[in-house]
Amino acid sequence: MDMSSPGFDMNYFVRRLRRTAPSGGDSRNELVTPPPRSRVNGWSFPLNGFQLVAWLIYGYMSIMIFGIYIPLLPSPWATASYCVIGFAFFFHLVTHLVATTIDPADPSVRAKKNYAEPVPVLDRKKHPHVIQNLHCYLCDVDVGPRVKHCSNCNKCVADFDHHCKWLNNCVGSRNYWCFFVTVASAVLGILLLTLVILFVFIEHFTNPSNLRTSAHFHHVQDNDTWLVFLPLAPLETSSFGVLVPAFITIMLALASLLLLGHLLGFHMYLLASKMSTYDYIVKQRQGQSLQKVDAGTGQSTAADRASKMAQMETSIDCDAPLSGRVTALRYQDEGLPRGGLCAEMNGFQPAEAASETALHYGSKAAAQTLQEGVALGDTTSWSADGGDLQTPTQQHGSIPAVQTLLGTFVLEAAVAEEPLQSEAAAAPPQHQWPFEHLPQ
Repeated sequence: MDMSSPGFDMNYFVRRLRRTAPSGGDSRNELVTPPPRSRVNGWSFPLNGFQLVAWLIYGYMSIMIFGIYIPLLPSPWATASYCVIGFAFFFHLVTHLVATTIDPADPSVRAKKNYAEPVPVLDRKKHPHVIQNLHCYLCDVDVGPRVKHCSNCNKCVADFDHHCKWLNNCVGSRNYWCFFVTVASAVLGILLLTLVILFVFIEHFTNPSNLRTSAHFHHVQDNDTWLVFLPLAPLETSSFGVLVPAFITIMLALASLLLLGHLLGFHMYLLASKMSTYDYIVKQRQGQSLQKVDAGTGQSTAADRASKMAQMETSIDCDAPLSGRVTALRYQDEGLPRGGLCAEMNGFQPAEAASETALHYGSKAAAQTLQEGVALGDTTSWSADGGDLQTPTQQHGSIPAVQTLLGTFVLEAAVAEEPLQSEAAAAPPQHQWPFEHLPQ
């Protein structure tokens, strides 16, 4: 695309940067928008959808168990079920209402009795936190050490545990036990309801006469006709009208039992650990932060280890000169290939390269015959007609020194062979060979 054309759109480059936080560092606005007025309890508007669902489920289960299935039980079992399940449902109703109605706010907040007034604006430039030095700058009161300001209720809650959406109210020290008993009574009531409906469901197929002991069934001639909402408002229905609601109620009861049972077990664990829900969440987040830090430290340690290994590998120089004592006789005794470690790594070398290496890696004695007068900085020359490189040769005394392409000097072949011959002659008889038969 021609970027200089008039139709080229430069919006990509001039578009504003998307900011998730105001310039200055804080993740919130400098002045928080005034929140709504503080909520008194769970009946204050706005109501929560979970709160409505909880009351609908409670009403549905009450109608099913007391209107359809308990009246079908035999006489003694029906009476016992009315008493036990009725007490569990009634106790749950009372505790549920109390937990929703209680105002869990801190005593200093309740003493002001100013829920009708709007909550003041918090200036983040002056106060980065809502509660600082045991003073809430939104409620404008002094609070205790375990008080938290709930953003849903917009007030400080004493011994804050959590904000319950099913109650549409905060759970604190004033209503925690009502909340706990509400959950426990719900679990007990749903468990008893499930047992009764399962009994009716099984007896309907195995022995339906046990479910037709009420006096109202004496006037029913058809065995496929069933009566519900006994004894106050008998209503005829078919087996389909008894079994389908039973199946739906059992599925709903099992789902509720799993959720409420998990919640009850969790709060029993918190009570045993002497923690609140808020403390547990803070502890979990701290643990996750530590795991992330440990993971980052482990990655950095692995990276450092890898860099150290790379440095160790690069420190192995295959062009380093070998010791003068490592001669052909020693290689023959130890069974090592000529060329040492680098020869093992490279596998093999061509014949010309091997001979050149022999010149470069001569014995130390031969290398020491060079004197300091040799100019090691001379460069190679080349012919003007583009021919091969010409390597200059220097003479220092009677020792010829040949400069390589890299600017270093090596001995002539004849000079390099002399110390090998002397060492071969000084070796024991069993290790002596003619120099021309030395292993190549």
